[in-house]
Amino acid sequence: MIASNPAARTVPDARKAPRDFLEHLYRVAVDRALPLSSMGAHLPPPPKGRTLVLGAGKAGASMAQALEALWPADAPLSGLVVTRYGHIPPRPEGLAQRIEIVEASHPVPDAAGMEAAARILALTQGLTKDDLVLCLISGGGSSLLVLPAEGLTLEDKQRINKELLESGASIGEMNCVRKHLSRIKGGRLAAACAPAKVVTLTISDVPGDDPAIIASGPTVPDDTTCADALTILDRYRIEVPGPVRASLKSGALETPNPQDPVFKNNEVHLIATPQQSLEAAAAAARAAGIEAHILSDEIEGESREVGKVHAALARSVAHRGAPFAKPCVILSGGETTVTIRPRQPGQAKGRGGRAGEFCMGLAGALIGQEGVWALAADTDGIDGVEDNAGAFVTPDTLARALAAGKKLSDHLDRNDAYGYFDAIGDLLVTGPTHTNVNDFRAILVL
Repeated sequence: MIASNPAARTVPDARKAPRDFLEHLYRVAVDRALPLSSMGAHLPPPPKGRTLVLGAGKAGASMAQALEALWPADAPLSGLVVTRYGHIPPRPEGLAQRIEIVEASHPVPDAAGMEAAARILALTQGLTKDDLVLCLISGGGSSLLVLPAEGLTLEDKQRINKELLESGASIGEMNCVRKHLSRIKGGRLAAACAPAKVVTLTISDVPGDDPAIIASGPTVPDDTTCADALTILDRYRIEVPGPVRASLKSGALETPNPQDPVFKNNEVHLIATPQQSLEAAAAAARAAGIEAHILSDEIEGESREVGKVHAALARSVAHRGAPFAKPCVILSGGETTVTIRPRQPGQAKGRGGRAGEFCMGLAGALIGQEGVWALAADTDGIDGVEDNAGAFVTPDTLARALAAGKKLSDHLDRNDAYGYFDAIGDLLVTGPTHTNVNDFRAILVL
């Protein structure tokens, strides 16, 4: 899916079908982030030399297809993009393929991602000042574009990545480490492209829309240091091989910084952001007669705790009509985190991601509040590593779950949002959306 027609959809009545209404808002938000709708305004003219396309991310394939559709048919175009397994959309009829697309693993990298990264780096050889490199970067690129620093194996990177994901570290902290343990991230890809001009087209999936954090910034300067990476590794007690630790301590793994002249003539364009998607959803709600309020597109923190805070706000609106009058929908985005709890002996492993964990925290704090419905989902269609995008919360979530033999505290203890909401039919399953502007949350108060 690289384009859709939101105007052709029937808008559900929020009062009669609140779940359908919330899903409609989610799909409007996703539509706004599809690359074909926004890429054209940011494309440079074809260069005197050749145009090389390099890219990585969950939206990589749809970005490549959008570029193929928008780039002049008589202008040379070639390159390589890596995306997540199962995230290549159907090719539109009549659209010629000029950019190779390969797949690899996310969120834990694999050999296919390492091979793709090595091929991408090799394609930069022989570029001249007359050439143009278009880099298509989106969320997920950190795992898909894996090329371990000297002294690290793929197995080392897999372990470190997994431990970072389970540590509760923020996306900025994780990507600081990833950049300094890589031969392609943290501006190194742009350095390899010199003297060609590099134009980066990116879809933001991070709070603050910092291109240096999106996919660990392979084409933009890095203002973090080896010392920063070491501090983060120590904070979360993540081990690295002795020689790599020594290289970090000596500064041998420093990344190109903002003063590096290699970035002088390069450009970066954000073609889709979380805020734009939230604004699209807000406009859709208002068009349906429901006032909308955007809290922020930069909310971070432990998912279940963020859910509790949202519940307090929704309860205030429901009881007192403050700070917002009802009916209304409360929207937010960002990137929360989930700290994996240690399992007790014999305890089954939990399944789920940030959106589901948020919904468990929200449902527990709402305590069956009448008139409040909610949806939290990841805009890439995948919550964590599961097959659902997220989950719904309704006034009777807790009651229906108890009737199904599901106790919320048990599922929170083992981070098992998937099992909790699956048992009551409240998972949202969309399949890959072919874009990624991170968390989407909507709470409807009637």
